[in-house]
Order: sequence, then structure tokens, then C-alpha cells
Amino acid sequence: MTGDLTTLPKAHLHLHFTGSMRLSTLQELAAGYGVRLPAALIDGDPLRLPATERGWFRFQRLYDAARACVRSEADMRRIVDEAAADDAAEGSGRLEIQVDPTSYAPFMGGITPAVEAVLDAASTASRDHGLEVAVIVAASRTRHPLDARTLARLAAQYAGEGAGEVVGFGLSNDERRGDTAEFAHAFSIARRAGLASVPHGGELLGPSHLHDVVAHLSPDRIGHGVRAGEDPRMLDRLVTAGTTLEVCPASNVSLGVYREDADVPLRRLVDAGARVALGADDPLLFGSRLVAQYETARSVHGFSDAELADLARASVRGSRAGPTTRARLLAEIDAWARQAEHRP
Repeated sequence: MTGDLTTLPKAHLHLHFTGSMRLSTLQELAAGYGVRLPAALIDGDPLRLPATERGWFRFQRLYDAARACVRSEADMRRIVDEAAADDAAEGSGRLEIQVDPTSYAPFMGGITPAVEAVLDAASTASRDHGLEVAVIVAASRTRHPLDARTLARLAAQYAGEGAGEVVGFGLSNDERRGDTAEFAHAFSIARRAGLASVPHGGELLGPSHLHDVVAHLSPDRIGHGVRAGEDPRMLDRLVTAGTTLEVCPASNVSLGVYREDADVPLRRLVDAGARVALGADDPLLFGSRLVAQYETARSVHGFSDAELADLARASVRGSRAGPTTRARLLAEIDAWARQAEHRP
């Protein structure tokens, strides 16, 4: 027998706010606001798109359609609460959910109240569901780098390590957009405040993009980073630096970066010594949550229970959880691994 992956303690480091939404919640919100949703959002099938600008445009259009159904503070709080409940049910002891408050500012009265609503909801959800929910504030490559500086300064005001606090600063959206170097100032602001640098990189674009991200943004973690497997020197650099790669197998396949689950270089990255934290990215669109990524590691890539426990440890070590939370989760993972080792 193999261990129950829903009871494996873990940290979830790559989950986007809107993309975390339950399909039933999206449908309910859409009905309430009289919004007609694209069929691809509600047909229950994971996206399968080409890794082209056209494919990304379709993904972004669907994501925007879902985001357009979030129109009140109550909606935002509900999304955080349900994301926390779903992660707790899958064994997560720590969730660091990522949000770009710019998207929700129009109905919240600005980016500051949007961030504060998410932080307060994260604090409440942590108490209600028995895990720590922290927040990553993310800028978008599609907006001006000065907007990113504004968000970095806002994030810095709420910096911390615990539930309901901002723990990192990210950069998301299509890697082909924007000049990475122009976002360096924003990340400097965030780092001076003690925030983790957690930009996306190395998914749609290859190792050359990772070189830019590493050179200009000094990442503690990289959202995705799977293309590092194509450049041994880049991969070795990330291993030496202890940079965590937030690998999201389901989204890699859905966005056409790899054709099949087996093509995702998870085993190659881990065997090279990379610290890999599995993530679900956008379950609403990609059709699978965090435990499904661990199941893929087991069933497709041949990871043993001991190796799955190592992935969980990497997720905790890559998180911004405080020493007490980190020690507790690592001890719980050790206990799960011991039970798995002695399971008949």
C-alpha cells in the first residue's frame, strides 16, 4: 500500500487567487451577476492549449472571464475561505496565496482596501480551517513597471511571516511581455522590506529567460522554472543558490509547455538537487488541485513515499513560514514518512 497523500503535511506555494476558485462558486457568482461564462470554463475538462501567444491569449481571456465574476468584498473573502478549506482538506499546513490587487481595486475603492480584505480573510480562514494562510502580492508583466513599484511599496507595509500577512512579492502573466530588468526596482523595494522574491519564470520561455530573472530579480523562489532542466549550468546555479522551483505539472501540460505529464522534467530537477515545491497554479482552469500534483509525481514519475515526503519537506523549507510552524510541519512529515515506511 501507499500513503494517503491527503494526510501528507505540506505547504502550497503556487496558487493564484482567482484560479483557486471552486467551479461551483464561479457558477453561483456568474448566475448572481447575470454573467454568461465561456463553455471552456464550465465543461469540466482541463485546458489543452498550445504554448503560443495565441494559446496564452485564450487562457487569459478565460481567466479574465472568471475574474469578472468577483465583484465584491464578500466574493473575495469567500474565495480565500474556500481556498483555505480545500487546501486544509488536502493536508496543507501552510498556504501562500498570490493576488494582484489591481484587478479588484475598482469595486474595493483602491488597491489598499483590496489587499487588506484579502489579508483579513486569510487571517480568519487560518483560524477557521487550521492552517496558516499568508499572501503574496504580485505585479503583472502587462502593466508598467512603475505600477509594480507601487504594489511593492504597498506589500511592504504588511510584511510579515504569519497568517494574514504579506510574505512575498511576485511577477506574473505572459513571460513574453515586458522587460524583466525594468521590474528590478520593484523587487528591490520588496526585498528591503524582508519579502521573498517570487517571480514567475522559465515556463513559456526557456533558460535564457531564467538567466534574466535570476540576474535582475534575485529570486528566492521561481514560479515554475521547469525549463531549467534544459540548461545544466542554469540548473546547477539554482541548486547552489537554494532557489525553490514551484513546479506545477498540470498547468505545464495545459499550457502546452509539455505534451504529456511524463514529459514534465520533475525527476530530472529533483535528481539534480533542485528544491522543488509542487503547486496547483490555477485549479479552476487546469482541473486539478495540489494532491493531484503529488499523485502525478507518484504514478507518472515513480516517486516513492519517501521521495514524496521529501517534496513536502522542500515545500515547507521554501515557504516563508516562521521557525515554529516550519519545525512542526517538518516533524509531521517525518511522522507520515515513518508510517508509510511501515505500511504493509
